[in-house]
Amino acid sequence: MAIIKPFKALRPAPGKAAAVAAPPYDVLNSAEAAVQAAGNPDSFLHITKSEIDCAGIADIHTQEVYEKAKTNLKEFINRGVLIREDKPCYYIYELVMHGRTQTGLVAVSSIDDYENDIIKKHEFTRPEKEQDRINHIRTSGAQTGNVFLAYRDVATINHMIDDWKRKLPVYDFTAADGISHRIWVIDNPATVQQISDLFAQEVPYTYIADGHHRAASAAKVRRSLEPGYHDHANYFLTTLFPANQLHIMDYNRVVKDLNGHTETGFLRALYDEFEVERMPAAFSPTRLHEFGLYLGGQWYKLTSKEGTYSEDPIGVLDVTILSDKVLDKLLGINDQRTDKRIDFVGGIRGLHELEKRVDSGEMKLAFSLHPVSIQQLFDIADSGNVMPPKSTWFEPKLRDGLLTHLIYE
Repeated sequence: MAIIKPFKALRPAPGKAAAVAAPPYDVLNSAEAAVQAAGNPDSFLHITKSEIDCAGIADIHTQEVYEKAKTNLKEFINRGVLIREDKPCYYIYELVMHGRTQTGLVAVSSIDDYENDIIKKHEFTRPEKEQDRINHIRTSGAQTGNVFLAYRDVATINHMIDDWKRKLPVYDFTAADGISHRIWVIDNPATVQQISDLFAQEVPYTYIADGHHRAASAAKVRRSLEPGYHDHANYFLTTLFPANQLHIMDYNRVVKDLNGHTETGFLRALYDEFEVERMPAAFSPTRLHEFGLYLGGQWYKLTSKEGTYSEDPIGVLDVTILSDKVLDKLLGINDQRTDKRIDFVGGIRGLHELEKRVDSGEMKLAFSLHPVSIQQLFDIADSGNVMPPKSTWFEPKLRDGLLTHLIYE
């Protein structure tokens, strides 16, 4: 069963939440982070993207950058921008995007659960991305990045969270992108204990929806610590969402070339395993096993022919069908994690972004996909398999800086 604990969050002082809150560190490059943090000394990007404060830095993964993150974090605390909770609490985090509300419980989850597959995974991780977060956590002593966990609905937990939300939140603001953020502090000892017990009794597994690298890094930091480390390092920062709250978006692909095919030859090759139909406008798949293709200024609908794909939990995924039947077989892209000829575009950017990348000449063709369902994610993780890279895109994103977990004290 899942082990979660309350924790003493490091969080913004009253009135500071909107200024502190920042997009996740891995959705902005250094230049974008510098622009977003300009003129705002309280932006949490000074901690998660601390290279913006290291003038002339050539390598953003040097120890100097991580030391700057540590210095900036201490400076935020000294200035009173961030304050530490005086006792362990749970937190409710509500996001509203385009009228849709999504509510999760912020807690720390057990690294033992992660290593023993009580917390289930569905993606492989990349060592270089892990190492960046390992260095950041070890040096700063803070888990700044939230791991997004999902679990199957438990009515009692849902009711408890809904009841607590009747109280006033400690933070309530709308960010520049129009997404609203509200946070409540669950500080009643009896309620805190009841939540811990319910997860231990009613939630057999949790599932990483977003944040595989952050979870893996927290586990490896613990392994690297000297004997006598603080118990805080046995846990990592998570927000847990019941399945009914989740919305998975499409995660689309763009490719640089046709691997030696002509446009006509490539389309002809697709007919072996797909029905191919010209479309009058940009096409977003409306059901499983449909794909959009943008090539030569023209959109096409591709529909997988029956019997051309496996019905097992991995083989039935549209990302697997596209990977096996098109990207690997026709375009020679065998490893999407490392091949520089492919890039990934989150569905939040829309189909126009796919057209833009192709029409500019940067890319040769683009594919739009139907989103993976939360049930498919659960099925694959339960089977012990992993999805192809970049299979899921979750929106809205949790903001960094609102709740931080310290591992050394």
